[in-house]
Amino acid sequence: MAVEVFRTIAEFRAACAAARGSGARLGFVPTMGALHAGHLHLVEVARRHTERVAVSIFVNPTQFGPNEDFAKYPRTLERDVELLYGAGADYVLAPSVQEVYPEGEKTRVHVAELTEYLCGPFRPGHFEGVATVVAKLFAIAGPCTAVFGRKDYQQLKVIERLARDLLFPVKVVGEPTVRDADGLALSSRNAYLSPEERARARAIPRALAGAATAFAAGERRAGALIEPVRAALSAAGLTLQYADICDADQLFPLHPAVDIGERALIAIAAFCGTTRLIDNLVLGEDAAPVVAAGP
Repeated sequence: MAVEVFRTIAEFRAACAAARGSGARLGFVPTMGALHAGHLHLVEVARRHTERVAVSIFVNPTQFGPNEDFAKYPRTLERDVELLYGAGADYVLAPSVQEVYPEGEKTRVHVAELTEYLCGPFRPGHFEGVATVVAKLFAIAGPCTAVFGRKDYQQLKVIERLARDLLFPVKVVGEPTVRDADGLALSSRNAYLSPEERARARAIPRALAGAATAFAAGERRAGALIEPVRAALSAAGLTLQYADICDADQLFPLHPAVDIGERALIAIAAFCGTTRLIDNLVLGEDAAPVVAAGP
């Protein structure tokens, strides 16, 4: 059966309601399009949980800052729909900005505390834009199982809190990061990397794997775990925005002298050339990245 593509919220909402009315559980995967294997994996996971899978494709303007790449963010709807057909999606919502943000709209959703760390200070307004559009999408889709990737770990934690606090009838599922053969986390922005930059970017998963190895060997000092990560990224010529070790649930950075417990988050944002890359690892929970040999 072909994927049904809806341009209006009303039609998409009706299709989701009809699916539930027939007794099917609804899976939902919000995306900004330019789909890659990581997105398709989320669709396949949603299919395992549910009988009908809906995907939104919407480049959300409110989560981009003034110097970010909203205008050049790739928009490949026809290709995306073909990929979604192969992954087993049933419905696609591909609305206009005017559909999602009607003229005169004034409401924004703010999630406190979780947005004060990591990407928050560097991307003012970003998580407010994310929380606002996800709240809208949850309201549009209705009761569902929503699947997100853990590569955007801070975003996942914000969305989990949003769903709980606003009482959405949505089960949020976080799926492990999908990586390419060289270890780099899959991202639509990887397309901006030159071959030389891509080689240097492998320092990110390699540094995370090193931290995981040290943790498995018994290292628990926060500073001893994060400082080699920072050094490795700088040595590879990456420009660090942050590389922090944090509480895995509340996201606040841990003092270097602290001994961490059973789990902690290592989160990274770095520029490779002009491309901003993010990655993370929850020590004590996530498998270490497997990184291809080479420089």
